[in-house]
Amino acid sequence: FQTDYGCDIEKGSVCTYHPGAVHCVRAIQASPRYGAGQQCCYDSTGTQILTHDSTGGSTPDRGHDWGSPPFLKPPRIPGFSHWLYDVISFYYCCLWSDNCHFYMKRRPSSDCRTYLPPRAASAFGDPHFLTFDGLNFTFNGLGEYTLVEWRATLTRSCRGREMQERKNGRDTDEAWRRSHIMEVLTRQGRRREKLTTESSQPLSDLFCPLPLIAIGLFLYSTPDQNITVMFSSGSGVEIRGSGGFLTVRILLPEKFMNHTQGLFGVMNGNPEDDYTFRNKTTMSVHASPQQVFEFGANWAIENGTSLFTYDTEFLLNSFFYGEKHNASFLPVFSPHEDPADPLVEQMVSLCGSDPFCRFDVLTTRSLQVGNSTRLSHQNHKLLVEHLEPVISCGWLDHPTNGRKNGTSYLLGSTINFTCNQGYELTGSEGRICQVSGAWSGDTAHCTP
Repeated sequence: FQTDYGCDIEKGSVCTYHPGAVHCVRAIQASPRYGAGQQCCYDSTGTQILTHDSTGGSTPDRGHDWGSPPFLKPPRIPGFSHWLYDVISFYYCCLWSDNCHFYMKRRPSSDCRTYLPPRAASAFGDPHFLTFDGLNFTFNGLGEYTLVEWRATLTRSCRGREMQERKNGRDTDEAWRRSHIMEVLTRQGRRREKLTTESSQPLSDLFCPLPLIAIGLFLYSTPDQNITVMFSSGSGVEIRGSGGFLTVRILLPEKFMNHTQGLFGVMNGNPEDDYTFRNKTTMSVHASPQQVFEFGANWAIENGTSLFTYDTEFLLNSFFYGEKHNASFLPVFSPHEDPADPLVEQMVSLCGSDPFCRFDVLTTRSLQVGNSTRLSHQNHKLLVEHLEPVISCGWLDHPTNGRKNGTSYLLGSTINFTCNQGYELTGSEGRICQVSGAWSGDTAHCTP
């Protein structure tokens, strides 16, 4: 989902088309079969607004606002189709007349009951990896490696290159400082399209080539070095620049369960097999840092499957003709905390118990780097928390000749019912959304 520019809480939008809402988001991809769009709107309490309860509710769209492949005729034409099928009719039915109930009846909101959130994996800092199943480790290899690869209708691969930084003419023990390069490849039949990001190139300068749009790839970049890439498969890549490092986050929908491999592991809800090698053997999640280093080295790429562009003499000599994994490079596996080191006290104050933050402060001698790592780690944990499935019991109607109090239908919510004067309530006066996804009690009725 992407923020709806017509109702953005961060920009003070008045949400003309969704009165009562303070923020709306749109599905990035249109439905493949019909080219339709989806929208979710929320009130000031964070509750999703449904069209059954309000004319400001979340509405699906006959035509996606941004269009959909092949973009040649309605309802797939960007902008025009959405305006023709959804916006003009909204003006006629809702803004210029009192017939909005006809419009909303044909655009019922989708609640959370059928939504399956994606799984997230991240890499950040010097560098540290958090897999789809929650395993975390540090791999400081020097070379080019596979973060994740999977097979579906389209084959996707995400690769990372780790290069050594030099300070004052000397090599350091950091493998990912300022030189991480990320490339994303999509293949469809004989077509091959590639997107590249480098920390040396301002991400705000990136654009989405037309061939990528034509196969359903969505690219969004911001001036503060953030970029989002979404594929028609539902997979996504987020890249953020911070403190001289790149934070890479990959999100995959449930349909990729048991179909991934690489440094981000096998996405199956079981972290015990995330250290899976190319030959399908596994090692213990309690492996030593040296063993983890061997695991990472196993996922070095080959020239035949490389996504990278080798367009300079340095890249050709260092990576194309050189080893994909530099076996002679040995990083710091467990940096020593010297109580006499004045940096240690500052590190403890900044990092607390965050092992990644402490690692990066000691190896880079930079509190700024450690803080960047700490924030990236916190953001990942917050994202995983927000991606937990939400239990919704679905919309409840008010009884005929009666009213209801409440429009939240999530776990723990209570909906109370009352009857108009002259009518008596039968059934449950209040119903609670239970963990099973069903409402407690019985349907309320108002009888004379």
